[in-house]
Formats: sequence, structure tokens, C-alpha cells
Amino acid sequence: MKLIKRLRVKTSAHVRLTKIATDETPGCRDKETAQEQLADTLAELPKLQYRLFAENRRAVLVVLQAMDAAGKDGVVRHVMSGLNPQACRVTSFKVPSALERQHDFLWRIHQAVPPAGEIGVFNRSHYEDVLVARVRKLVPPAVWKARFQMINDFERYLTENGVTVVKFFLHISRAEQAQRLDARLADPARNWKFTPADIEERRLWDDYQAAYEDVLSRCSTPWAPWHVVPADHKWYRNWAVAEVLRQAMRKMDLQFPPPRHDARDLRRRLAAQEAGKC
Repeated sequence: MKLIKRLRVKTSAHVRLTKIATDETPGCRDKETAQEQLADTLAELPKLQYRLFAENRRAVLVVLQAMDAAGKDGVVRHVMSGLNPQACRVTSFKVPSALERQHDFLWRIHQAVPPAGEIGVFNRSHYEDVLVARVRKLVPPAVWKARFQMINDFERYLTENGVTVVKFFLHISRAEQAQRLDARLADPARNWKFTPADIEERRLWDDYQAAYEDVLSRCSTPWAPWHVVPADHKWYRNWAVAEVLRQAMRKMDLQFPPPRHDARDLRRRLAAQEAGKC
């Protein structure tokens, strides 16, 4: 719980990202320790997921937001890879389609919310509508400003209907981002992940940082708090996200449903059936 308190954004806090180090590792001493603990966490998460699936009353929604190259895809690969894909779905929100633009901005989001018994992961999310929409001036200020309250109300509605919302902002430095983008360009197998638009987006770094500060300050609520995870060290990023998710699911106190039939009687009948075959 100490880790969660250190990473969680307090309700009504006035966040300044320049005051939050991107290369610190709160709650963990070193990489070796993190990797050992991560292995234990990754072994427990599928067990918690199984209980969630069996209970079939509640759901978990993981929200990942970050600047480019901060590691959203990496978190999905390293933290979610051990989960049962039958009850875990990753959704990436790109530019809205023509149909989606005919509806309110939360319409497509609500359709992707995980049903009872499942874990959903949003790789980017409804927050793009107060980030990209703001920075790129896709809508007037009056429109995106009103969306903060709509998002808070939406997330409260989800939690009141059994969805535990766990939100992460992967906090990377501009220098580390540049190194990772350059590594993509140097690797032929990852060139496809880079476009000239990525360079243009970097020019808007300060605008995005200001937008994220508003998101973290205005949308970290008691029912759906934000967690700012220092992301310059990939090993720490993965460890922290996995640990916060594990603690959130432990807190749900997931329970197996009571058996619908007498298991002992069914075992006797099964044994008798098998004996009869002999």
C-alpha cells in the first residue's frame, strides 16, 4: 500500500510534472529485486483474474496514458501477457471513425468497457479527447474543458456498476523519449512504428505536458485515482504497474461463487459411473 500512496495523485492535487522525477524508483531498491518481485506478481495476477472470472460480478479496467515511447505497449507485453486472453481484452483508441464522430466522445469508450468477469486494458483512452483534442485544437476550449467533469462522472458510473478503474500515466523524460525514438529508427524491425508525425508531436511536448497536468489534477478522484509511474527505467515501470494492479485486485476481495451442486455427491456418482463401465 505504501507504493500506491507514493504513486497515486491525491484528489484535487495541483500536479506539476517537472517536479516529479522520471528516473526515480520509489518502492524498489534495484533492477534485480524488481525482476524477482515482478515474477511473483505475474504468477499471482492470473490467479486473481481466475477469481474475477469465476465470480462474474465485477470487472477491472486498466487505463494507460503516456507520451510516445513511454512504454504503453511494453506494459501490455510484460504485465498482461500471462493473463488468460479469453477474459482480457486490449483496446487501442485511434482517430475516431465517421460513425464514432456521429456520437458523443464517450460512446466508443463505453462499448469497450470490459464486461463482468473480465479485465480490459485501454492503450490510450477517453483522455485523448482532453489531450490531443486540446493540443491540436480539434475542438474549442469550452468543449474540452467541459469533458473533465463528464469523464469523472463516467468513471464514477463505471465504479458504481462494479468496474474497478486503475489508471496509469507513464512519466518519461524528453531526453529518454528521444533515445527510444532513435532506437526505433535504428532498428529495421521497428521502423514501421515511426512516422514523420511523431517528430511533429515532439514539437508540442510542453503543450502536452500542460494538458497532462490538467488531466492528472482534475481527474484523479477517490473512485478512479491516477498513478504517475516514473518510466525512464523500463524494469521499474513494469514492476510498478504490475504491483499496483495486483494490490488493486487483492483489495477487491474476489470470491469464488458457491457451488451449485453437492460436489461430494457428484464425485460419488462419477465414481459409480466409472465403476459400472468396468
